[in-house]
Amino acid sequence: MPSLLAAVAVAFGALFIAEFGDKSQLLVLAFATRHAWAPVVAGIVIAAFTVQGLSVAVGAALGAALPETLISVVAGLAFLGVAAWTLLDRDDDDDEAAEADVAARPASRAGLGVVAVVAGTFIVSELGDKTMLATFALAARQDPVGTWIGGAAGMVAANLVAVAIGNRLGARLDPRLIRIGSAALFAIAGAVVLVGALL
Repeated sequence: MPSLLAAVAVAFGALFIAEFGDKSQLLVLAFATRHAWAPVVAGIVIAAFTVQGLSVAVGAALGAALPETLISVVAGLAFLGVAAWTLLDRDDDDDEAAEADVAARPASRAGLGVVAVVAGTFIVSELGDKTMLATFALAARQDPVGTWIGGAAGMVAANLVAVAIGNRLGARLDPRLIRIGSAALFAIAGAVVLVGALL
């Protein structure tokens, strides 16, 4: 069985590659166009370590025991719900009262809300995903702690790229276009997951 450091390196590389182009990375990109980078990154870190921890702890047995269709349907509906929330969320400049309300609200509360939404959406998007399957396979062959640390770090690193791109785009685009584009990304992800589950 490979050492702890070898397991970290193997899991980091595997999950870093597997995460590129994944639906969760597209969702992170959407969040990063609308929110400050710090709560988005915090949500990613929490979600990555949670998902990888569950994958390593439970292993392939859980994936075999749970109905894959049920997991996919729940994930698809969650994406559609976030799409609707994003589309209906009013812009700060649409209403001066909304601006005053946001200014009066403690920054930590608003930040914690973003962290929770990002983490929750990311976790749901990863359930039954290829990254979970990769972690199941790695944890069966190498050190589980190394797999957990390396896999989570690989996911975070891949998504930091999406955060950087999203923040740059967010500074240059009209907020209404960002809101509509973000909602479209969530809706497409939800539709793809639901269609895949029901066909």
